[in-house]
Amino acid sequence: MEKIKQLIDEKEDCSKILFAIQDTLDLISGKWKIKVVSVLLYGRKNFTDLQRQIDGLGAKMLSKELQDLEINGLITRTVNATKPITVSYELTAYGHTLEPVIKALADWGTTHRHEITGR
Repeated sequence: MEKIKQLIDEKEDCSKILFAIQDTLDLISGKWKIKVVSVLLYGRKNFTDLQRQIDGLGAKMLSKELQDLEINGLITRTVNATKPITVSYELTAYGHTLEPVIKALADWGTTHRHEITGR
């Protein structure tokens, strides 16, 4: 009976982990969000700076990704009183909680590239 209870507990734990992973992937999925967050880890950036720093990211897609990140509480959007008006973005305290995740991805990617290419 104890073994059955342990198996059920393990299955529930695994399900919880899989749900949590799916929630995370839903939030940062796609080609661009994690890159936008990565750039913003280095500080506040305006729209044009973000677009320049992320090769291949068009204005329409950047705008959509920034909206999604703002809706999810990861970034703040500030309209600056400049001529012409500029908009800047920065990570919230909650957005900064992704830093260890991004660092782990970068570290693993570096190791993987070295493993595959030998460089």
